[in-house]
Amino acid sequence: MNSPSDVGKILTLQRVFISATSIAAVLAVTILVISLVRFVKTVSANTFTEETTFVPIVSTDATTSTEVIMNSELLPDNELADQYWGELEELPLSEVKDITHNEIRGLYVGSGSSLDLAIERCNNSELNAIVIDLKNEWGCPFMCENETANEIGYVWDAYDLAAVVEKCHENGIYVIGRIVCFNDCTAAEKFPERAICDIDGNPLHFKTEGKRPFLSPYNKDNWEYLISLAEEACGYGVDEIQFDYVRFPAGSTSEGVDPYYGPEGSTPSKADAINRFLQEARIRIQDKLGVPLSADIFGIVLTSPMDAEIIGQDFATLGMTGIDSCCPMVYPSHYALGTMLNGFTFEYPDKEPYLIVYSVLQESQEIFSQEGFSTVRPYLQAFTASYIGEGNYIEYGYDEINAQIKALHDLGIQEYILWDPKVKYPEGPYDGNMAVPET
Repeated sequence: MNSPSDVGKILTLQRVFISATSIAAVLAVTILVISLVRFVKTVSANTFTEETTFVPIVSTDATTSTEVIMNSELLPDNELADQYWGELEELPLSEVKDITHNEIRGLYVGSGSSLDLAIERCNNSELNAIVIDLKNEWGCPFMCENETANEIGYVWDAYDLAAVVEKCHENGIYVIGRIVCFNDCTAAEKFPERAICDIDGNPLHFKTEGKRPFLSPYNKDNWEYLISLAEEACGYGVDEIQFDYVRFPAGSTSEGVDPYYGPEGSTPSKADAINRFLQEARIRIQDKLGVPLSADIFGIVLTSPMDAEIIGQDFATLGMTGIDSCCPMVYPSHYALGTMLNGFTFEYPDKEPYLIVYSVLQESQEIFSQEGFSTVRPYLQAFTASYIGEGNYIEYGYDEINAQIKALHDLGIQEYILWDPKVKYPEGPYDGNMAVPET
């Protein structure tokens, strides 16, 4: 018979054995999980090409871990982009601010001169948000303290941003601050080394961009300027930051030479430049500050890969940068006469506000319906495009605007922003509740 001391020793040995076995099991599971994650990342990195249209999502949910879980990207790793711009900052999930997506039905108010009209329209319709310029093509219309903007010398006091935010919030209206990004000829002239240049470093001028120079989306100093301006605006209580002109210029140069972005094979693509800028902005604005980030894009890139490549807005990957919303400008007037979409030929696209909007978004719906894709919040035409020539356009009033909203609703899209640079929006509920004649 064992003595009590012997029994105690045996029980102690049993406990040690059980603990050691448990620890070994946990370590085995941990090693297996890490191996599987590395294997998935390797497979993902080797199966993506520039022709990939849809981006699959690899889950990074940990089953067990003692390591810090990092903020994951929906886009695959891009080694060339990392070499060119440096790796993206990775935040522990505990430091990533949660955001609430807001269902927006907004209207653009420019530099705020028609703010009272906009508030009245919001208070008497489905509208619930305004988009105000923090920076347009010509500078900053509020008294920002941004060092670069003040060095350029194009800051003025068109409105008091703090007062605008307060007034809108008192009326239950969401405030989106719009920042025009790379279409900035004044900044490009002030900092010619940050403009798009030829191979000899001479700034170029683009025919379709008013024969003006264009800031380079490859230049990280330009990124820093735009993101820091957005960070300052967030301090005023702006509810969302929206980047516009997040693209390269379209068309040829006045000089007749091509832009030079770097040696072939060691320079990322235009789409890489746009996506990496948005990713970096998202980390600093959306992840760190908890302020949603959105981006405006040309409507044509939803259906035309050629145009997407020219301006660097690859819809299928841009929507996977983690930004909250993507805002395609699906203005009927922006489509060429005789455009073919979704089985239709539109001899006069501007005259078909319902069918154009419906066709563009229906044709690209498979892309933006992917899990993890940014919310699609289209910009709708609320202006008359008389500049496209007599016989090619119609007057855009309430019915034409509402027809576009109905097209969205028929596709299950509830969000939109109305665009009229003159800020003359007609009265109406803007609910899309109307009959559209059959064509």
